[in-house]
Amino acid sequence: MKAKGRGGTSMAMTSDSFGGANNPATMVMAGNRLDAGLDLFSPKRKAARSGLGPGMDGSVDSGRTVFAIPEFGYNHMVRDDLSLGISVFGNGGMNTDYRGGQFNCGQGAANMLCGSGSLGVDLTQLILAPTASYALTPNQSIGIAPQIAFQRFSAKGLQAFAGTPGLSSQPGSVTNNGPETSHGLGVRIGYFARVSPSFAIGAAYASKINMSRFSRYAGLFAQAGKFDIPENYSIGLAWTPTKPLTFSLDYQRINYTGVQSVSNPSLVPAQLGSNGGPGFGWHDINVWKFGVEYASSDRWTWRAGINHGDNPIRGTDVTFNILAPGVVTDHLTLGFTHKMPSGGELTVAYMHAFTKSVQGASILPVFMGGAPAGTERISMHQNSLGIAYGWKF
Repeated sequence: MKAKGRGGTSMAMTSDSFGGANNPATMVMAGNRLDAGLDLFSPKRKAARSGLGPGMDGSVDSGRTVFAIPEFGYNHMVRDDLSLGISVFGNGGMNTDYRGGQFNCGQGAANMLCGSGSLGVDLTQLILAPTASYALTPNQSIGIAPQIAFQRFSAKGLQAFAGTPGLSSQPGSVTNNGPETSHGLGVRIGYFARVSPSFAIGAAYASKINMSRFSRYAGLFAQAGKFDIPENYSIGLAWTPTKPLTFSLDYQRINYTGVQSVSNPSLVPAQLGSNGGPGFGWHDINVWKFGVEYASSDRWTWRAGINHGDNPIRGTDVTFNILAPGVVTDHLTLGFTHKMPSGGELTVAYMHAFTKSVQGASILPVFMGGAPAGTERISMHQNSLGIAYGWKF
């Protein structure tokens, strides 16, 4: 929650026990502490189509707009130069729920992708990250955090993809099969150094997490239901020109191209669910994070930040990404921490992601033997408000 208030910067900051989610090397610098929080996340998603004619054209909003995301961190100093801890956090996901019945694809009332009933997907990711952090010197440390990941997924309203002959390798494992879970294991490693009293640097690398397959959706995701979590790496710095004021800057790279179900283009000469089959077409992105932190007194610390990331979705992949319109690129954040008389820390953070849209030709006509036609547009903006409490001991 503290990182969120300053635009997500965390590589060179040591103020909480979430190193397992950010930079494991910072944990030995954080001391004995416990942190717990809850974030209320509200994304607003919309999809629209024009140019395909009556019944096929129209717009629809996703109905689910508020989600609760918990976080928990614990750090214990075994020695002055060694800490053990754990970070538990929601790593990401996607959820859409478009009501059906507003469209007609030639066989009566349908949803936007020509299936029956409501349309959408529900993916959640939770990671448990036990950490070990070791101080090489009083101002330099390394850390490691195994990433134990759990996923839960379901899809509905995709009957048109299951019912089109030859489109899926396993037509019975495409949609409306209820929720399924998967699990996997990866690792995050990190480095931190206080170069001087006013300057710190940090870096971390997280491997791809190879997840077990969603067998109930083996005809939807490439590689028979594989949905791995992509690798990423980050570097960052923090500068304190005067003691109450700190500026922080992080750069992050997320390599979606290592995950076929996420990065494969929507139109490829292969069946859904096959090796090399269609995906969401997400490409690798760069993310820049900048934050300001100001301690106006011993009890009050104020934060603000901006966060800019590349848009992973191209216009050629808009149709599939109606299910997961992750197009936002610019975020503004605010936050504060208040130290209570009891010694605890109350942290609040707010985020607004500005509206972003992507449009391109619909690929629905391709499944009917034609070429991409008409125009589809997906858009989203987000707000979130979170609160956390921290204890030092």
